[in-house]
Amino acid sequence: MNVQGVIEHALSQIFKTPVAINGCGRTDAQVHASQFFFHMDLEKEWDFDLVFRLNKALPKNIAVFDIFPMEGTPHARFDAVQRSYDYFMHTYKDPFLSGLSSFYLLKDLNFEAMKAAVALLPKYKDYRAFCTSPDKYEHTLCFVRSAKLLVDDSGDKLRFQISANRFLGKMIRIIMGQLIKVGKGISSVDEFESYLISRQTPALITPAHPEGLYLSRVIYPYLDLAPRVDFSAILQKQHDTNWKTF
Repeated sequence: MNVQGVIEHALSQIFKTPVAINGCGRTDAQVHASQFFFHMDLEKEWDFDLVFRLNKALPKNIAVFDIFPMEGTPHARFDAVQRSYDYFMHTYKDPFLSGLSSFYLLKDLNFEAMKAAVALLPKYKDYRAFCTSPDKYEHTLCFVRSAKLLVDDSGDKLRFQISANRFLGKMIRIIMGQLIKVGKGISSVDEFESYLISRQTPALITPAHPEGLYLSRVIYPYLDLAPRVDFSAILQKQHDTNWKTF
């Protein structure tokens, strides 16, 4: 059962009636989220601590932090104006990072070339080339507001950050897969840009592993909250000062 199904099951048990929710987006299996919103419509108010009851009913890997009563017809998915993602990757085998960060056994990645490729992303609007099924969308325009690549002091852990109004299917994982190719020297920065210019999908799409991807923030015109939790003590508590921007 997916996350939505688990939450709906817990809510239906609590209210003793079927409850459906609408999430702010869909993610692939094994992708994480440190901030995620959903909305639900209930005819009656409740007189108990729903956050407490819901967290008791949910498994340990899903947590609810806040519930906000909303007026009108707000929509968790369609009202979002910006989404931010982080992708974590490590280049050595570390059991403590298993499931939290993507493992690629790589050496001597060209960070400067990867940086140059990342810097191109906000300059283009059409991401048809970096999508698995572009024809299913009405359009493939995505307004990338920021994108940057960071690396820790040892050069063993990478962190790719990107924010946009919307993302296409597997878009971030495909971009990260192309960035890895640039870092390995299999592909060039010019080739990376050529896909953005031509909007032609690469002949071989190799999306990066899903484990390192995190939905980290969702912003609405009427709601902008900082995430309640960091990703992981191992991944981020080294302090952002230990991450160098590339």
